[in-house]
Amino acid sequence: MNLFYNKEGIGDTLIVKLEDIAIENRTFETKGDVVRIFDQKSNTTAGYNIFHASSKLKVEGNGSLELTEEMVEEVNRVLSESGFEGKLEVDLSPKFVVGYVQEKEKHPNADKLNICKVDVGTETLQIVCGAPNVDPGQKVVVAKVGAVMPSGMIIKDAELRGVPSSGMICSAKELALPNAPQEKGILVLEDKYEVGQPFQA
Repeated sequence: MNLFYNKEGIGDTLIVKLEDIAIENRTFETKGDVVRIFDQKSNTTAGYNIFHASSKLKVEGNGSLELTEEMVEEVNRVLSESGFEGKLEVDLSPKFVVGYVQEKEKHPNADKLNICKVDVGTETLQIVCGAPNVDPGQKVVVAKVGAVMPSGMIIKDAELRGVPSSGMICSAKELALPNAPQEKGILVLEDKYEVGQPFQA
């Protein structure tokens, strides 16, 4: 689940994003100030728009909002009061973490891509990476599935040239760090960083 709010840009509306669905199957239902967007074939909920959001719950920030237990409870309360059934279950684990590159092998179908095995503390992820400087033994910043990049891009499970990839090994530029180098390459962290710990710029 991702939350977005931009009062200046789109008005007092909280956007709750859950799933991607095909545009041609997209439809919606409205109950009061809440709109549910869903797939008319599968009934899968893609998300909700909560209008006049600041009068219904505490909204702080601009752009992608931090998910907290309190925020999820508030959203569930608003949905319930509007007449929608079911509760949103949310993964609140950190989405930007320190990873350790265990292995690297060449992508069989792309010269400039590598397939990396990256330990993120709780699991080992397979991540396809195009950075020229990625190597085993490095500590790196991993954006896990569900992370929202500073650019607004949401990290999803993907398949790159036929190889599954879960997450992204980040550059300083992609993390919008100050004085980030312009040349291509991932951010390699100092050894003092602990694998699995949340990364905060």
